[in-house]
Amino acid sequence: MPEVKRIGVLTGGGDSPGINAALRAIVRRAHAAGVEVIGFRDGWKGPIKGEGGPLTLEDVSGILYLGGTILGTSRTNPFEKKERNGETVWEPTEKVEAIKGNLKKQKIDALIAIGGDDTLGVAHRLREHGVKAVGIPQTIDNDIGGTDYAIGFHSALATVTDALDKLHTTAHAHHRVLIVEVMGRDSGWIAVYGGLAGGADVIIVPEGPPEGSFSVDEVEEVIRRRLKQDKRFSIVVVAEGARPRELGGKQVASGEVDAFGHVRLGGVGYWLADELKKRNLPLTPRVTVLAYLQRGGIATPFDRLLATRFGVKAVELALEGVYDVLTGLRGTEVEAVPLAQALAECPKPVDQELLRVAKAIDIG
Repeated sequence: MPEVKRIGVLTGGGDSPGINAALRAIVRRAHAAGVEVIGFRDGWKGPIKGEGGPLTLEDVSGILYLGGTILGTSRTNPFEKKERNGETVWEPTEKVEAIKGNLKKQKIDALIAIGGDDTLGVAHRLREHGVKAVGIPQTIDNDIGGTDYAIGFHSALATVTDALDKLHTTAHAHHRVLIVEVMGRDSGWIAVYGGLAGGADVIIVPEGPPEGSFSVDEVEEVIRRRLKQDKRFSIVVVAEGARPRELGGKQVASGEVDAFGHVRLGGVGYWLADELKKRNLPLTPRVTVLAYLQRGGIATPFDRLLATRFGVKAVELALEGVYDVLTGLRGTEVEAVPLAQALAECPKPVDQELLRVAKAIDIG
């Protein structure tokens, strides 16, 4: 097993609280093993352009609780998405050779990639090109397979719950239907956890039958049922990727497409508000889109601990020569999970038991 003397690290995709805690753990664990760490800037753009430098103990001092990432991030993709015989394939571009050349130039023995399924998917595909990588799952959506929780989810959940606590008072005072749109492209983890913790009356997630995950009729029914109980307000939490049956199960999107082929979502909250206005309800619908607030702020204790455990484990896997895996929390243990297996489980759907619990306490 070749000796690891220098480890590279990058953070890609959407940011979330807890990334810096992982970087701190990586540097401290590597330092204890006599290994140097090189931090690449702005996701995969860093190794493509060769933009990176040493990360020292001083660089990571005091960043444990900070949100964001000191390395910066981007949605850069060194592969090109194409359709062939009805299947999606990712073809390498010249950027892959640039990555290989810059890693060799910087004498990187192993690479740690922190991010969601797009970032980790690149790490997995680079294996075929000789890049030795370990992945750390990080996304507030919590939709990565192979792990119970990803870095950032718990912090986003705290933000959503706090927002719902605050919105309850104004909804009650003004007799309104407050629709809160949260993130969640294909999985409703934030909506379900946040809705349950924040006492939402309606929780709408992307999961559901092909014809759509919800209908306006169902939302109206809950609101009118509450009105009969003299509850003159309602809180609705809807994931951005929820699919109205009235639109044939299509998501509400802006039409913009990123480097990984994802259409930018957003607007389902306003669409739902407009539809409810047509129903002649005695309550006025209003919309709050939490958007990037869910990514910001300081990391919760849970995310700091999770990120620290993932960072330490990632370095130790590299030292052991175990690559093409991610650090996955399963129960109380952090394990090495093959990236192929974890990516095959993406997007990870919400636990059906949670959806059952949400319906079990739906009395109004």
